[in-house]
Amino acid sequence: MKQTVVLGGGVIGLSIALKLALEGIEVTLLEKQTCGGQASGAAAGMLAPFSEIGEDPDDFFELCLAGLREFKSWQQLVNDISGMDFDYSEVGSLHCVYHEADLLSLETRKAWQEKYGAEMTILYQDQLAEQEPLLSKDIIGALYNSEEAHVYAPDYVKALEQACIKKGVIIFEELGDVSLAELEGTITLVAETGQTFSAQTLIVATGAWAHLQADRFHVKLPLYPIRGQICAYQFEEQRLNHIIYTSQGYLVPKANRTIVNGASEDIAGYRTDVTEKGIQRLLNWNKRMMPMLEEVEPFHTWAGLRPATQDGFPFIGRLTDYPNVYFACGHYRNGILLSAITAEVVKQELLGQELAISLESFRPERFT
Repeated sequence: MKQTVVLGGGVIGLSIALKLALEGIEVTLLEKQTCGGQASGAAAGMLAPFSEIGEDPDDFFELCLAGLREFKSWQQLVNDISGMDFDYSEVGSLHCVYHEADLLSLETRKAWQEKYGAEMTILYQDQLAEQEPLLSKDIIGALYNSEEAHVYAPDYVKALEQACIKKGVIIFEELGDVSLAELEGTITLVAETGQTFSAQTLIVATGAWAHLQADRFHVKLPLYPIRGQICAYQFEEQRLNHIIYTSQGYLVPKANRTIVNGASEDIAGYRTDVTEKGIQRLLNWNKRMMPMLEEVEPFHTWAGLRPATQDGFPFIGRLTDYPNVYFACGHYRNGILLSAITAEVVKQELLGQELAISLESFRPERFT
């Protein structure tokens, strides 16, 4: 099998590398900094397509739903290969509302989401108090989805990297910028460190930086880095039983008895510093979800860059004019959720197999 280079060591790049290695393909993965050091390791790790999409399910929702349903067996595979157990919690989610008028929207959500095989229940205030007694009494109802889950992103990235290594993927980190030196025939890449790499197949999975490579292939990729700021609270015991989702953000209970609160988003170029304004936005409203948060301080704050696209759909698939080049980027805040399904369809297209889901809406050349 032809040698393949995967450019980018986030969850998308690592997942693709592992999928290909499991097929016996010789894979080298190149990372500018450290694996999972950008959006991947900074993610809250939600696997929640039903909570993300309020109405009008489209091709992107179907991709996300396929991602959720692919992830259960995928995380077990990564666990088994890596030997590293990481937090994967099928706790379900509660999409909460505060106003009587919003109860109708829960009925609408329930109706269309059940068509996709979801098990949905509307909980009213008394029922909700039984499930989550620490939630605000201002919340008058919630839509319960039993299928949504979350993963602890930093450990998932570490397990993916370890699984890749065990399956023979050669990983180079701290390379700095990697540029394309030769495109015809064998692809040649040169790292800022001076190292040179060659391959017959290239997969670009560099997130918000992917447009830097796209120019060489005459492909227009409108990609924008969105800074997402998050904070977390530490408790002596678990305080929530489900993912709590509202129109203003979310709370995710982790197995280490922390609660992750996100996310405050802004446009700041490629900066990943945490700002007082960004975190304060979270603090201003999270007490409306869980009043006790007003009495405690976050023990940790951080930020990551989310690669957003012009139409909200990621770029996935082979280039028409360069059939040995693939792009897999622009997953915005759903990189964890879409890691397994993206790796699967890229592998299928590369090997000429039937695709698990159509890629027509996600083709990299749709803006060209």
